[in-house]
Amino acid sequence: MRILSSLAFLPFLFSLTLAQPHHDLLDPKLRDLFHEGLSGELAKEHVIQITRWHRIQGSRQYREAAQYVLGQLRKFGFSEKDAYIESFKSDGKTLYQTWQSPSGWDIQSAELRMVAPDTERIVGFPEIAMSVITYSNPGDVTAELVWVGDGTSNDDYKGKDVKGKFVFATGYGGEVHRHAVLKYGAKAVVCYLDDERAMYHPDMLQYTGMWPRAEELDRITFGFNLTKRQGEKLKDLLIAGKKVVLHGWVKGTGLEPYFMDVPVAHIRGTDKPDEELVFSAHLDHPKESANDNASGSSALLDIARTLKELTDGGRLPRPKRSFRFVWVPEWNGTMAYIDKHPEIEGSELGGKFLVNMNMDMVGEHPELLHSHLVLTRTPASLPSCVNDVVENMAEMVDGMDIRTPRGSLSEFNYRVTPYSGGSDHMMFIDRKVPGIMFSHSDYTHHTSDDTPDKVDPVELERCEIIATGAMWYLANLDSAQAIDLAYLVNEKAAGRIGTAARRAEQYAMTDGAKDSMAFVPGKVIEHSLWQELDALTSILEFNDSHSAGAVIAKLTDGLKKQFESISAVAESQMEARPPAIHRNIDSRVPVRLTRGPIDFGLPGSKLDSVAAAWYSSKEFTLDGDARFELVNFMDGKRTVSEIHEALSAEFGPMNPTLVAHYIEDLVNAEVAKWK
Repeated sequence: MRILSSLAFLPFLFSLTLAQPHHDLLDPKLRDLFHEGLSGELAKEHVIQITRWHRIQGSRQYREAAQYVLGQLRKFGFSEKDAYIESFKSDGKTLYQTWQSPSGWDIQSAELRMVAPDTERIVGFPEIAMSVITYSNPGDVTAELVWVGDGTSNDDYKGKDVKGKFVFATGYGGEVHRHAVLKYGAKAVVCYLDDERAMYHPDMLQYTGMWPRAEELDRITFGFNLTKRQGEKLKDLLIAGKKVVLHGWVKGTGLEPYFMDVPVAHIRGTDKPDEELVFSAHLDHPKESANDNASGSSALLDIARTLKELTDGGRLPRPKRSFRFVWVPEWNGTMAYIDKHPEIEGSELGGKFLVNMNMDMVGEHPELLHSHLVLTRTPASLPSCVNDVVENMAEMVDGMDIRTPRGSLSEFNYRVTPYSGGSDHMMFIDRKVPGIMFSHSDYTHHTSDDTPDKVDPVELERCEIIATGAMWYLANLDSAQAIDLAYLVNEKAAGRIGTAARRAEQYAMTDGAKDSMAFVPGKVIEHSLWQELDALTSILEFNDSHSAGAVIAKLTDGLKKQFESISAVAESQMEARPPAIHRNIDSRVPVRLTRGPIDFGLPGSKLDSVAAAWYSSKEFTLDGDARFELVNFMDGKRTVSEIHEALSAEFGPMNPTLVAHYIEDLVNAEVAKWK
């Protein structure tokens, strides 16, 4: 009877939720102040400056870009104590947890020329910086060109004599070099872009890199990236039976021990200065690489300037908690930085780092690139109220009229999506710091077409307002705001639990007897409840007042009642369907041995060739996000079966044998052990 009465209440609850008008969390006066202070136009000026450097990780030009960031911070009034650079060894051998540092790198000039059957200069450096495959060594080669197709598998080289030749391929430059030069004795490689983008943009070339492993450093030669038009011209000559001879040379130091620099800035809090909220953006990538990621780095500069000016000028009180800004070499530099600072941990691990806003590609011009902003939520392993705060700020910006003299005229176009990786928020999430990624996707990504003209000051300013508004709101959350936020999170949670119930029903309808369905679909609803309860209680990390705690406790009880009602309906529906296969419980408990996400090559790179082959087979179906989450769920408490259940609830039904196999390999690779 209690269940029926609860069910009768649910339609009213949902209709009430739908009827609510949008309410901004941020005070309108603060919204208008941030709108006035933040400048997409100034941010774009930084974009133009930063794109002048070929800022490869560990390179000398990256250091120049880092010095530019520090110089701007000094102009904004940041002292030596509050703005500085931390440097980390980058020699291609040093490990930061499981992440090998990239080698340092510096070249001065390069050229690729055809000498037969015609004479033609094809490409040169530094005119087109991406033309040289990153981490190429100096050298001088005149040799015949041999076509190998994709060039990234052994089958591509069967029956072909490439020793002492230029190998010509369409695969990723580093992998082509690894096969052609290191395995089959070629002298150098030439790669051209041949995907759907290149069909429409034939004069665009792709950024690729050698990314040598420690044992390969002494054997790296060089390579060039070409456009589709250039590549097809050479290929047509070969198809016509012509002998094509190329002369290529690279001058400079090449690979060298150097440093990864991380500019850091602080705005110290007043009440709780040891509690921090972190803005991040990766500063690296080739010249120009404007949206990726001069845009995010420039947005951070403008946010730092604005908060510094407003607080120093008295228009804004100093924040109660501290803000930290970091400009990092993507992934490798972030891992080095976090490795040096073990205090960077979220509250779940006993730390005092509360939020990360990661700005990675935030300025795409909507009218030129037809892109949209993506705000990625935290994963199921780290539920947080931060997700709903950022979404509310995006809704607020959607209602603002943001214009600049040189900006786009398009309406704001954004999506809030489930977790996805691909940037530095992963490192913070691994340390249980809720991280939101701001990003766009467009055809120019990692190509020579990613130029400053495609960066929009309006989109930059929109992203800045969302990030700044969310961080300021959370850093200064008072009791009344905490209660308001609790009602918002509860409202959203009710809908998400309902969505989880629909997913559970769909999984049950698919086929409850399949091997991959060796878990009860109803667990999807249960996991959703746990996540929403954690998101609701996470508000207390920002304000733990008695009044906020009392409201959150009552709302928590309400969510539990909703769960009971929906679960009762779901269970009655599932009684009529074939039961899921019930396997033996795998009660082994894996324990992590490293901090930070594991290197992308693991565990395969530490296994023998037979065991490693599984990772390139059709049997291995765990994508990068699922692997990242699997490791996040390895908390020293969950069993293998519980990890499988959590992954299936988040990503859809998974084969338990697949999950167990992957965990066993992590143990074999010595990045985990059994408890």
